[in-house]
Amino acid sequence: MHRPVQSRPSCPSRPSVLLAMAPGMAERLLGQPQRDRLERLARTDPRVVAHRWDAPGPGVAAALAEAEVLFTCWGAPVLTAEVLAAAPRLRAVVHAAGSVKHHVTDACWARGIAVSSAAGANALPVAEYTLAAILFANKRVLHAAHRYRTLRAPHDWLRELDGAGNHGRTVGIVGASRIGRRVVELLRPFALRVLLYDPYVDEEDAGRLGVERVPLTELCAGSDVVSVHAPEVPATRHLIGGRELALMPDGATLVNTSRGSLVDEAALVAELRSGRLSAVLDVTEPALPAADSPLYELPNVLLTPHVAGSLGTELHRMADHALDELERYAQGLPFADPVRWEGLGHSA
Repeated sequence: MHRPVQSRPSCPSRPSVLLAMAPGMAERLLGQPQRDRLERLARTDPRVVAHRWDAPGPGVAAALAEAEVLFTCWGAPVLTAEVLAAAPRLRAVVHAAGSVKHHVTDACWARGIAVSSAAGANALPVAEYTLAAILFANKRVLHAAHRYRTLRAPHDWLRELDGAGNHGRTVGIVGASRIGRRVVELLRPFALRVLLYDPYVDEEDAGRLGVERVPLTELCAGSDVVSVHAPEVPATRHLIGGRELALMPDGATLVNTSRGSLVDEAALVAELRSGRLSAVLDVTEPALPAADSPLYELPNVLLTPHVAGSLGTELHRMADHALDELERYAQGLPFADPVRWEGLGHSA
């Protein structure tokens, strides 16, 4: 496998750029300021967007043949060797979203195509969602809201919620990914103890983060909230399984904004049915739970449809990041956030 070589023009230029992403995505991703900037930086027609390569829309084949840079986002079609053969000028992929694993293939790395990702920009809203989930979980907001809706009468809430609150609680972060590190940063103003499990983090790095590095079993047993931020790779499938869930204290909450495959859902549902644990789940396996899944109805579950990441106005932040990278490329500079082939084995 060849490592990517970031080929760059020797002087500032306006590279030819083709957009490649899901239908309707370009209109959401690029507001008028982003469109204006894209047209200043590159030779492109933002109306020409590649949604698929086997049946390209008008102008896509010609644009691909001329493209020096692909500007991609969610739903980008896969860049196979055959597609690359039709793109002889292609030198870079600028991805206005997180993971590039869905469309950047080994053929891209073998050809030395430079790749950039806006994973850092997308990490922020996920971390913000996670922060809210952690603070609400320790406050037992989901339980209080459900009980309030049921009782609809005066009640001794101080007694029922005795022991709730964020002061002095312990939060376990599984995975020091971009998002996991962002969550740690956002937790710093609060009186919380933070544990971390990540086999790639040493004591020195943990010290810089201000967390306690512990084994996964110790993290699960000692945390009031366990939040999952590890990448989806074969080694992390069901990383949080029956044993880990059984170790979590009564009343603890599992937060998953990573990927559904990291949690053994059958084991989790058993714990949730018993009422011993609660969960905040933005991802599941399958991505859309079956219509009769108990996750929709259990009162101790907050289930959301994979919305922790960028949406609405937050999409423009990813676009701005990608445009910054495109500008660096046009100026002959290396990407600020390159994706490295050798790091893909333990990243999202």
